[in-house]
Amino acid sequence: MRIDLSRVSTAVLATVMVVMAGTATHTARAQATQPSLYERLGGAYSIATVVDDFIERLSVNATLNANPAINEARKRVPKAGLKFHVTAMVCEVSGGPCKYTGRAMKESHQHLNITQAEWDAMVVDFKATLNKFKVPQREQQELITIVGSTRNDIVRSSSSVGRQ
Repeated sequence: MRIDLSRVSTAVLATVMVVMAGTATHTARAQATQPSLYERLGGAYSIATVVDDFIERLSVNATLNANPAINEARKRVPKAGLKFHVTAMVCEVSGGPCKYTGRAMKESHQHLNITQAEWDAMVVDFKATLNKFKVPQREQQELITIVGSTRNDIVRSSSSVGRQ
């Protein structure tokens, strides 16, 4: 009896492809069933509660208050509006249904001349808020990474001179 290798190769290849497709489908299903960061944070109401506390902390932060551009912006921008936009942004970037409609980070912060020290003060307040609400470390790290991705658009470059 002679074995036709072309048929065997095709059958083996077909079997391997079916197994791989099943594995890929299982992996995709497992990833799809894992809750998003938005869901793990508790949804829009929980995010809004955390944002409320965070913005309140920022409003009394001495390091940030020393920046005249930030003080001027606080006079022009209602706190409630800022909280709304930050909540929508966190909701969207964490996989929730919200849509952030505010300005880009670079556009909305460039005139504030934010320094690295002011950025660091903000991060300290952010972590304090997350700890206050007992946000688990995994979710905290994901949020810190997301926030960190905006740093280059917010912090003025070291080549910038003086405050405007």
